[in-house]
Amino acid sequence: MIDYKLLKALATVIEAGGFERAGAALGLSQSAISQRIRTLEVRIGQPVLLRSPVPKATAAGQQLLNHMQQVQLLERDLAKSLPTLSEPAARLRIAANADSLATWWAESIGRFSNEENLLLDMVVEDQDIALRRMREGDVAACLCSSSQPVAGARCVSVGAMTYLPLATPAYKAQYFSLGFNEQSLQFAPAIIFGPNDQLQHRFLAQSGYHGAFPYHLCPSSEGFVRLALAGMGYGMIPEIQARREIESGRLVSIAPGLSLKVELYWHFWRNSGQMMERLTRALKAPVP
Repeated sequence: MIDYKLLKALATVIEAGGFERAGAALGLSQSAISQRIRTLEVRIGQPVLLRSPVPKATAAGQQLLNHMQQVQLLERDLAKSLPTLSEPAARLRIAANADSLATWWAESIGRFSNEENLLLDMVVEDQDIALRRMREGDVAACLCSSSQPVAGARCVSVGAMTYLPLATPAYKAQYFSLGFNEQSLQFAPAIIFGPNDQLQHRFLAQSGYHGAFPYHLCPSSEGFVRLALAGMGYGMIPEIQARREIESGRLVSIAPGLSLKVELYWHFWRNSGQMMERLTRALKAPVP
């Protein structure tokens, strides 16, 4: 059996960023917190924390934290049916792509989070690999482009995002004066979110180009747009994120009429309780 006092100590060390502050939050000494963590590690037979200046959970520790999150969600359901029980805040660790976080996500979940006293621990991950985080037990739910659910989990479509290959008019005139073709694509610098970002490759393959191309790496959704506005390259940018720049003419498509549509799916464990069901209903709407 898992002693939830030990899991609470682990969660508080991670949230507080250290043993001393975790002890202060729980009304315990730093040594008492350390002892609870050691006891937990002895019981499961492996480390649960990387004791760096800022403690981080190991893979095993993160699985325990996710288990605790699911228990807290179930406790919230119980508190609603038994009003004499206190209703603690629930924390949910979610993996989502940066483009969703920069556009529609907050508007979709903000009111629900406030009403339900839900605390989020967001992990920014490319939509193509966020599901891996869930398979490994690193997150309790994820938003990604895969429609294949993990065993024991549910998968719900929440809509789609349309991406356009955008750049400044000056950039387009410099690199695509002869049109959107293989020769231009070989030399025109692109902008990619990170090494796991496949949007550019998917768009080019969809357009019939499978060769190499130069590119900048920029792991920031807002910075991504700024690089494009600076004329450094063209990138696959969500249409809803660049609407003002498109309307003002600051960004234009290097391939008018072409786009990439990415379907998004919400994955969550089946035993996460009624709050997760309500959260899913809040998200289950077409993405603008």
